[in-house]
Amino acid sequence: MGTNRRDHFLSVAVIISVFLITCVRSTTDPTDVQALQVLYTSLNNAAQLTNWKTNSGDPCGESWRGVTCDASSVVSIQLPDLGIDGTLGYLLSGLSSLKTLDLSGNNIHDALPYQLPPNLTSLNLANNNLSGNIPYSISLMFNLNYMNLSRNLLAQNIGDIFNNLTNLETLDLSNNNLTGDLPNSLSSLSSISKFHVQNNQLTGSLNSLTSLPLTDVNIANNHFTGWIPRELLSVPAFIYDGNSFDNGPAPPPPPYTPPPPGKTHNNRSRSPPSRTHTGSDAPSSNTSSGNKLGIGAILGISLGSAFFILLVLLVFLLCLKKGKRKENITRPATVNHPISAEKVNAEMQEQRVKPTVSSIVDLKLPPTENSTFERGKSASTKRVKSPITTSSYTVATLQTATNSFSQDNIIGEGSLGRVYKADFPNGKIMAVKKIDNAALSLQEEDIFVEAVSNMSRLRHPNIVPLAGYCAEHGQRLLVYDYIANGSLQDLLHFADDRSKTLTWNARVRVALGTARALEYLHEVCLPSVVHRNLKSANILLDEELNPHLSDCGLAALTPNTEREVATQLVGSFGYSAPEFALSGIYTVKSDVYSFGVVMLELLTGRKPLDSSRVRSEQSLVRWATPQLHDIDSLAKMVDPTLNGMYPAKSLSRFADIIALCVQPEPEFRPPMSEVVQALVRLMQRASVVKRRSSDDSGFIYKTPDHEAYEMSY
Repeated sequence: MGTNRRDHFLSVAVIISVFLITCVRSTTDPTDVQALQVLYTSLNNAAQLTNWKTNSGDPCGESWRGVTCDASSVVSIQLPDLGIDGTLGYLLSGLSSLKTLDLSGNNIHDALPYQLPPNLTSLNLANNNLSGNIPYSISLMFNLNYMNLSRNLLAQNIGDIFNNLTNLETLDLSNNNLTGDLPNSLSSLSSISKFHVQNNQLTGSLNSLTSLPLTDVNIANNHFTGWIPRELLSVPAFIYDGNSFDNGPAPPPPPYTPPPPGKTHNNRSRSPPSRTHTGSDAPSSNTSSGNKLGIGAILGISLGSAFFILLVLLVFLLCLKKGKRKENITRPATVNHPISAEKVNAEMQEQRVKPTVSSIVDLKLPPTENSTFERGKSASTKRVKSPITTSSYTVATLQTATNSFSQDNIIGEGSLGRVYKADFPNGKIMAVKKIDNAALSLQEEDIFVEAVSNMSRLRHPNIVPLAGYCAEHGQRLLVYDYIANGSLQDLLHFADDRSKTLTWNARVRVALGTARALEYLHEVCLPSVVHRNLKSANILLDEELNPHLSDCGLAALTPNTEREVATQLVGSFGYSAPEFALSGIYTVKSDVYSFGVVMLELLTGRKPLDSSRVRSEQSLVRWATPQLHDIDSLAKMVDPTLNGMYPAKSLSRFADIIALCVQPEPEFRPPMSEVVQALVRLMQRASVVKRRSSDDSGFIYKTPDHEAYEMSY
């Protein structure tokens, strides 16, 4: 009897243990599972990632290689030196509990995702083939302690992203193609000890590093100039050769004292004498001479001061004697003559004002290409603006590149002016937007410079970057990267070659990329950036049909005449949200509405406003909205150039997203982050298997036997 009871208890214990193990093995947060599945797919389903799966799976319970969990959350991914290729995908931000991400020493390529896991403490993506720029979202990683992006292909400016990273101790950006000056926000890194940026194309001074608790600094082989700050000479390990520093000891910290005479750019040396400087080996050869110079300077100042005092006393005595003589000759009836008193008061005020003006000039920051001053009509300095982190062009250079702004070079036109194709002597092709003087008066130059400063900080893979600007001789011009494949509007509505058109998959990718750009503007940028002019003409497509949103940040340059306002409204008519048409109020939710209209264009192939159609179909939104939830009507709305080659369920979900975006009440429209997630889910649920490979380019080529699609859900 006892034996049977014991066996019974053992059986129950085994069952409970199996049940508990099963529960433990199936506890991974679904959001983390989804993010890891997307990462696995983006990394080309690497065979090295044992136990990883593209569908279902339990990373924590199944011990996916390199994945560490805490309860149900993924807290660490460490996969260094495995030879993995592919990209990082688009859903890393879903790993909200991830603390450590180490994918160093692989062959990962493409741009860094603009949104990374937000709560990382350690980020190591060194020694890959990552390109693009450093994403702005890093500025929101308040817990980041270690960041290593070295030995990649990162380019452009570093960006002012360090203001909130007070816990960061190691920053390694070495061996990339980074350009521009060191950002001022580096001075906020109050915990940093290791700073490596060697082997880049960085310029400017090292002033932003002077107050940091650094112990290991390597800035070798860049284009830094000026003097090496004295504070850095005490850093225990300091490597600085291969730059263009001035010779001799650094002058007192700028901007209070100008450079000493004789220590100008003529004395620069490309390679300073010491490659590695330690705290104990300060330049000893100058020590004694420095002391003698200090004593000599003190004696000179003392003698000069004494001589000056004697001279003042002598002048005072002579004036006093002369005044007494004049008073004896002609003594006025009234000593306190009112006019004389006014003159004396004016002279005294002038004496008081002059030193003040002088001190302001002395304290003014030295003009550099990265500092901008706001000036009023009197040209007096009011306050220092944010620095411009993009190149400055001359009018002559842009005139030459655009063939004197020839009509043949025009590639676009908007309410602010025309856009010209520019061919530069180095073979670089750019797009130049020439701001119409009627749209922006000369008195608004401050607005233009401030807008340029803000636009120069917008960096996202789906946003056309501002490459430069020109504010010279009353001209205002913006220089952008040239996107080769034209606009979405051209491809949908004005393509000469109708034998090829965007496939359904390509259209969904265009929608997702544009949504990501708006999500960045609305929810990553601080403060939020409202586009105000979202339309298919401002969505440019590259050779791989990736979308790039243009005119971001131009809302600050609103036209200043009724004619231009009317022109802008007409140009955007069909895209404008109801609240803007009624009240002139435009918010991020108005951008969401315009995005819904663009999605309708992608779905139907129709223009937002088409007067050539019957009256009931002229407004795309009014015609399409009632039919978005009717399957039969929806099938009839689809762009006929698709020839029926689209997945029905994907089409229905696409229409559901449109219906949410074009709701008349702005408060009911979703934020762009929700739109992005909905489009991501749409792409995940509908994987299209092609019987042919002609869809690789994103175009459909019409053939007698059309492509067939098989859907898997």
